[in-house]
Amino acid sequence: MNVGIIGTGRHGSRYAGHIIRDVPGLNLTAISRRSPEGAAQAAQWGVRYHADWQDLVCDPVVDAVIAVTTPNLNGAIAAACIEEHKPLLVEKPLALNVGIAGEMVRQCREAEVPLTVGHTLRYNVTIKTLKELLPRAGELYSFRACHRLEQTSHSWLDDPEIAGAGVSLHTAVHVFDTLRHLTGQEVKRVRASIYHRHSTNLEDLLLAVIEMEDGLVGTVDVSKIGPARTGLFEFIGEDGQLQGDQVHGNIEFIHQTKIEYLHKTEPIPTLVPFLHDWQQYLTGQAANPVSGEDGFEAVRICEACLTSAREDRWVELPPAAM
Repeated sequence: MNVGIIGTGRHGSRYAGHIIRDVPGLNLTAISRRSPEGAAQAAQWGVRYHADWQDLVCDPVVDAVIAVTTPNLNGAIAAACIEEHKPLLVEKPLALNVGIAGEMVRQCREAEVPLTVGHTLRYNVTIKTLKELLPRAGELYSFRACHRLEQTSHSWLDDPEIAGAGVSLHTAVHVFDTLRHLTGQEVKRVRASIYHRHSTNLEDLLLAVIEMEDGLVGTVDVSKIGPARTGLFEFIGEDGQLQGDQVHGNIEFIHQTKIEYLHKTEPIPTLVPFLHDWQQYLTGQAANPVSGEDGFEAVRICEACLTSAREDRWVELPPAAM
């Protein structure tokens, strides 16, 4: 499977490196990057270089496309891939808003063009272990999820035209997809607040109360404001509390006053197993690792939080008519 990557900056170059070194079923054949560094990268990797991403999508040597760009481009990239009938893997968030995300999913489905979303936190070893151990907590009652990162250095993340929103869309999107993945439950309604600590235009702190199916309730705390990084998920159930930090690799189970240290996992690149599963999906050997519908649902929850914060009210999420 010959792959072209649109956007080979910091994260896109990780995709490229893993495809070259670690995923035998995929072959990197072309890249596109607006920066002059793109031509040098293409020469280093021995692949074709396209200054315009449209030319990469149309390149006959490219069988499938990976888009690791700012989300304002994702809708147009999807439309071009549909025109060329080429599978698309797009980094999260799927799109700037629910309207664009929904159209991407609908059009890809109608054209039978495979659409995959890069919610690779599902492949984090701590998250995978939490999913396996979650039944130990028994029936779930509540949760707490925190995803805190350092202050961003990317100026475009404070530009509404390019980013669409701040941490609600670019960081909390990880948390919402992971909560759906871990619990198998959908979000029913949200009550959120957003704040500006360092950013000018877009929020860099989100606090939200989340109600899910089967009475499961919890809080989400996401920010890019302090010089510390954590990725904590806590689940409180009838038999105890299971918690894990996907950044630091700790997993513990708490029963009454006793803490049982279950795992201390070492970080493993999530892109390798994710790309392997994507390759298996494209060759008909496995299911889509993260569907367009999954990406749409994560964006829908993010947008509900933004609406809640803006209008100071609870926002309901009825089942999506996809």
